[in-house]
Amino acid sequence: MTVRRNSLKKIRESLLISKAELARKADVSPITIARIEKGMPCRLETQRKILLALGLNLSERDKLFGDGE
Repeated sequence: MTVRRNSLKKIRESLLISKAELARKADVSPITIARIEKGMPCRLETQRKILLALGLNLSERDKLFGDGE
């Protein structure tokens, strides 16, 4: 399985949101958030839910789920 770098953890922490809170807002499991933060892939629908839960625009997908830095 491919590990991808992403900025989810950094952005989530900068907004002072816990994994559990983000998971609740995005209607996904906390385990899903943890896996994504570790670089595991996720479906586009899950990415959309997370972006919206963080208050980001869908156009910011690459910023969050791209190659990181």
